[in-house]
Amino acid sequence: MGGQTETVVAAVLDAIDRGVLNPGDVIEEGALMEAHAVSRTPVRECLIQLEAAGLIRRLPRKGAVLFKPTLEEFLGILEVHCRLEGQAAGLASRRLSPEGARRMEAAVLACEAHAAKHGDSDPDGYYQLNLRFHEAVGLGAGNPFLLDMIKTNARKLMAYYRVAYRYPGAIAKSAAEHREIATLITGHQRDAAEALMERHMGFDRSEVMDLLSALG
Repeated sequence: MGGQTETVVAAVLDAIDRGVLNPGDVIEEGALMEAHAVSRTPVRECLIQLEAAGLIRRLPRKGAVLFKPTLEEFLGILEVHCRLEGQAAGLASRRLSPEGARRMEAAVLACEAHAAKHGDSDPDGYYQLNLRFHEAVGLGAGNPFLLDMIKTNARKLMAYYRVAYRYPGAIAKSAAEHREIATLITGHQRDAAEALMERHMGFDRSEVMDLLSALG
């Protein structure tokens, strides 16, 4: 049963990562049962795990819905998330292995190539490359517990970060900052890498209000 539950959990997380599920979307138990050929028990265990992680909420007459933050919740999660991502960059500047450096460089190059080729025209495609970069930094930190915390927090805000890449110039700016962050990490400049990563992940209050409005 545990294997079936983990399969369903992985599928829901993948749907969040790819933007198939967005904040406020209803998660249908029956659809998950049918899609994964499982009984109701592993689906309900999956929802319990996701609720415990703060990724779904149970609402009266709606059932399970993907977490949709209020303005204050968004700002609170963002504050924590920026710090976690910054910490990962700082640790990576001390611990990055040669293999990790190659993985991070490949992710940076992919972001730069996409920005150069597509400009602002494919924000969703760029966002998937952006995830690879941040995962490479997280892996480079050498702390799997930190990486899990980053991924959980990121999934609460992921749809909004994706929307942010629809604004003109956002992709080029992001790719340039990835290059700067990677250079600081490989140059073992811990404080600077941490500070830039925190700024890279941040939004001010008015930007957050725009993002919340964009997703209704």
